[in-house]
Amino acid sequence: MIEVKNLTRYFGQKPAIQDITFNVEKGEVLGFLGPNAAGKTTTMRILTCFIPATSGTAKVAGFDVFEQSMDVRKHIGYLPENPPLYLEMTVESYLKFVGKIKGVDSKNMKKQVDKVMDLANIENVRSTIIGKLSKGYRQRVGLAQALVHDPEVLILDEPTAGLDPKQIIDVRKLIKNLGGERTVILSTHILPEASQTCSRIVIINEGRVVAEDSPENLMRRLQGNEKIYVEVAGPEEAVANELQGLDSVASVAREKETNGKIAFIVESIPNRDIRAELAKTIVQKGWGLFEMRPIGMSLEDVFLRLTTKEEEVLYS
Repeated sequence: MIEVKNLTRYFGQKPAIQDITFNVEKGEVLGFLGPNAAGKTTTMRILTCFIPATSGTAKVAGFDVFEQSMDVRKHIGYLPENPPLYLEMTVESYLKFVGKIKGVDSKNMKKQVDKVMDLANIENVRSTIIGKLSKGYRQRVGLAQALVHDPEVLILDEPTAGLDPKQIIDVRKLIKNLGGERTVILSTHILPEASQTCSRIVIINEGRVVAEDSPENLMRRLQGNEKIYVEVAGPEEAVANELQGLDSVASVAREKETNGKIAFIVESIPNRDIRAELAKTIVQKGWGLFEMRPIGMSLEDVFLRLTTKEEEVLYS
């Protein structure tokens, strides 16, 4: 549904993005992550025909964003970080105005406007002047305008900016539900939002793609050796020595002691699942096994590792 290949954009002599390449399948929700000034908004503006690229190609719904920009615009809904609102209009009149611009049939206008107001949960402010709305409500009106012409593709730049926690949960749920019906690119700084909403993630840093995969695969691939948290009731030195002596264990570190139970972080050698071996050893020794769980990387860990120092590029 979206094909981006070697997309590059210069502002003067400075590259904002360089050789950006990724695809988004129909019905997929793609998270587009990166620190400030990484190139996320520049990429989205190119995909929405707002600015041209210096080089490279991009297609949306089969249409070239450079050669067939009017066709592209008919198939996308775009929510920029600052929604394009007319503050003197009421919510309903604004959505009808946008719907007319985007080619919504007059016979279906009321039905379509009612539908997107329901989706964005703004029915209760339909007659309110937009300038009197809170930032959170304005953001939801912006989301409604992106949906009003029932586009196949949604490009959302920080869609939950300014929303309260409940509104954020509602918008996340809406975006997730839109996946399958529509193709969605979601730019966000809120990493839990990406992990809870997106099926795949592209991380961009300094204008280049540094990782592309599902949140789970990214966390697993950067994790390296498996780490297990183990809580045991037994003699500390004996437990540590016994676990360290296992062939598949790379290291054992004492974590804490609570009420006679000692916690260890046990790290495996690469590509080995050590949980069964750990449990068997502890039980055979007659020690009490109170807890055993894997310690995984969070999406925050992945993001920081890839955007704070140079790493090998990871592609699916």
